[in-house]
Amino acid sequence: MTDTTTTETPHHNLDAEQVGYQQTLSRRHVQMIAIGGAIGTGLFLGSASRLNSTGPALLLSYAFVGVIAYLLMRALGELVLHRPTSGAFVSYMREFFGERAAYITGWMYWLNWALTGIAELSAVGLYVQFWYPLMPTWATVLIALAVVLVINLLSARAFGEFEFWAAIAKVGAIIVFLCVGIVVVVFGISIGTHQAGFSNLWSNPGGFWPASGDYNWYGPILVMSGVVFAYAAIEMVGVAAGEMQDSETEVPKAVNAVIFRIAVFYCGSILLLVCMLPTTEYKGGISPFVTVFERMGLNWMGNIIQVVLIIAAMSSLNSGLYSTGRVLRSLGVSKQAPAFTLKMSKSGVPWAGIVMTSVIYVLGALLNALDPGAFETALEAAAIGVVFTWATIFLCQLRLRSLVNRGVIRQSKFQMPGHPYTSIAGLVFLLLVLVGMTISGWQSSPYFWHKTNFLVVVIGIPIIAVFLAIGWFVVKPKVVANTGNRLKAVWSNDGPTTYGEPGAGGRDDRGDRDTDPSVV
Repeated sequence: MTDTTTTETPHHNLDAEQVGYQQTLSRRHVQMIAIGGAIGTGLFLGSASRLNSTGPALLLSYAFVGVIAYLLMRALGELVLHRPTSGAFVSYMREFFGERAAYITGWMYWLNWALTGIAELSAVGLYVQFWYPLMPTWATVLIALAVVLVINLLSARAFGEFEFWAAIAKVGAIIVFLCVGIVVVVFGISIGTHQAGFSNLWSNPGGFWPASGDYNWYGPILVMSGVVFAYAAIEMVGVAAGEMQDSETEVPKAVNAVIFRIAVFYCGSILLLVCMLPTTEYKGGISPFVTVFERMGLNWMGNIIQVVLIIAAMSSLNSGLYSTGRVLRSLGVSKQAPAFTLKMSKSGVPWAGIVMTSVIYVLGALLNALDPGAFETALEAAAIGVVFTWATIFLCQLRLRSLVNRGVIRQSKFQMPGHPYTSIAGLVFLLLVLVGMTISGWQSSPYFWHKTNFLVVVIGIPIIAVFLAIGWFVVKPKVVANTGNRLKAVWSNDGPTTYGEPGAGGRDDRGDRDTDPSVV
């Protein structure tokens, strides 16, 4: 492998994305952001319906997707140590695939978080009604949003501090469950009329891998398309890297710990849930952890899990505002988002983009409260954003290593293992996720317009593509003017992409304009 003397990227706007940010996230913040991103409502709530429909083999589904998630983080780690930036995937797509790719990536990521945030905000309202059934959902929505908005507007460190304590709460709840579950399962303690034990793995109704009656033999395979979204948000480390005090040290540590956390928190929890009760006892919409503790007569622990559900939803909201504010600013630097998204506070917070997302959250949450059915399909579209974002990480890693092998870019200090096969495997898996969504969506209802996931893939993706094409048509003139018509990737196969000689109707590779947005 040939090393290169190239020490900096040739386009000034890549550096401009980082102007104004402050590196205030410490080691404990980074570690907990990494943990928090891997634990959320997908585990605390979403696993119930999957256990019911799939059986104990769901354990294999979570384990397999967990390996893909780990490979994703290794690919992201290589990119971050190549160049840490708060623009994350948007900035890497700009560097390796050009301005249009960055535009699509940024707005797809924003769409994902906008829709996810609306859902989490609405969920907080429902969770609070567990104790206060008469409290209006709209009031809860406004209070919850006000809390995370204030936190995000203060500083990146305030965001990190909230995520630190939210992760402590989530991890604490899982550890308590793991300890209780291990004791119950190892000693075969009865939960109601059912005796816990490892034998439940195969004595469960339908066996370990149910394939008859209401079950299909391909159920554990098909459900992987849904399990992916339980791991969504682990990529937050990439966005936070631009504001870490020592990303070169902390990112590899956080990434390498992901596989251990997935094994313990996700696979360990699913294993114990299967061993404690028949999977038919778990019902969608009710946390499986609440079900177990209530059957054990520990209703107070069920209440604690309800609190953790609220914390998990608030953590997701917090992450959504944090990441979209920074992604919108990255788009704004290249004139691919409204100019006001460039505005930053003196504490290094891109407050304008954060406020923009907050407004969407409020409008969407109120719409969801008025007519939940009208929003269901749009919510499922968030899944497309997750798949797309993960795919961009794998694609950028493949392009980065290709350029490294050609001697164009210096080798990252934290490389993806098994290149290129691991990233290719990740891309193939994500393609199969879309296939799985299509099939499961078709099977979900006898009524065509209720086949939500099927409609999202078959109709939703083309609609999103049309809107993105129209948007690019609108912003392209500004991007052309801003870049001097330099829309291609920063790097060619032989070195920095060239656009003609300076002074001959073009600009030299390093640019001659000031794109550093002002701090306001």
